[in-house]
Amino acid sequence: MKAKVYVTLKTGVLDPQGQAVSRTLGKLGFDGVESVRIGKYVEIEMADQDLGQAEKELTKMCEKLIVNTVIEDYRIELDGGE
Repeated sequence: MKAKVYVTLKTGVLDPQGQAVSRTLGKLGFDGVESVRIGKYVEIEMADQDLGQAEKELTKMCEKLIVNTVIEDYRIELDGGE
């Protein structure tokens, strides 16, 4: 089964990388861009298992290593499994 983890900065956390991209897009003529937020995308291949158990394991992975829960939020999507 494939897990997709989307990590984004929490609302209110400054995003200098997103601001730089936003400014550069404006300089390139993309005047309609109001703001940009940069995040992370992580794919994890897992052995097929119960979806509930897989989600519990992925939550632990995110909270222990993948995500800085102080400043980031995350969302998990699972494809496949039982």
